[in-house]
Amino acid sequence: MSVAADSNTDSALKRARLALNMTLEEAADALNAITGGATDASLMSAWESGRRRTGKRNRAGLCQLYRERPEVLFAHQDGAEATSVLESSGTAVVVKVLTRWTDLVEAMVDVAAGAREHLVVTGSRSREKAYLAAIETAVAQHPDLVHYRVLYGPPRHRVLADHLLRLLELRDPSARRNGVKTLHIGMVEPTEALERFFVASETAAVVPLPSFHGAEGFDGGVLLSREAAVGLVHHGREACASARPVETIEAVRALPVRHN
Repeated sequence: MSVAADSNTDSALKRARLALNMTLEEAADALNAITGGATDASLMSAWESGRRRTGKRNRAGLCQLYRERPEVLFAHQDGAEATSVLESSGTAVVVKVLTRWTDLVEAMVDVAAGAREHLVVTGSRSREKAYLAAIETAVAQHPDLVHYRVLYGPPRHRVLADHLLRLLELRDPSARRNGVKTLHIGMVEPTEALERFFVASETAAVVPLPSFHGAEGFDGGVLLSREAAVGLVHHGREACASARPVETIEAVRALPVRHN
C-alpha cells in the first residue's frame, strides 16, 4: 500500500487509515495491540491533523499497522516545527504565577484532587507528601480516572518510590475497567533525556519552575488553564506510551533510589 502520491488535503497518516477502512477507534485499538499503549480516537485524530506529533514507539507501531515508511506517514508532522500552546496562545493560558512554595504545593494538590478523567504527572523528584497523598486519594476514590506517571530516570527520593508502590497496591496496571487501562507507569530512557515537570488533569495544570536559590529546588511555578492542560495531558500520555513500563512491584523495587 502506498499513500504518498495522493493529492488531496488529508495527511498521509489519515489516508493510510482510510485505505484500510478503519475508524479512528478501530485504528487506535489496533495500534494499542501492537504497542501496549493507551492511544484513543482523539489522539489519533490529533496526529492525523498534525496538531500533535507522534512519539517514537507509536510511530513504529503505525508504520507496522499501515505497512508504510515513517517519512511518508509523518511528513505533515515533520515539515514544520510543532507550535506549543504557549507559543500559539501567549500568556493567556497562564491563570496564575505561583511565587511561593506553599502556593505551588497547594495548586498541585488542587489539580490532583480535581482530576476525574485524566491525571498526568511527570518527573522523578517528587517528595511532597501532601501532593503524593492527593494523587493516591484521587486514584483510590475515582476508579474511572486514568493516571499516568512518567519518570525521567529512577526516583530521586525514597518517598517517590514508596508512592509508586502504593499506586500499584491501589490498582493493577494489567487490569481493564470498561476496557480501559487506568494506571500507566513508565520511565523515559536514556537518562540524558530532558526531564519535564508538570501535573495536569483535564481541567488545569501546574508546571513547577526551577528555584533561583539552588539547582535541585523548585519553589515556584505557573497554573495553566484548561487549554494548556489538555495539551499537557496529550504530551504526557504520548511520553508514557514511548517509555519503558515500570508496572510491577518487583520492577519498582529494582529501581535505584538516589536519596533515602
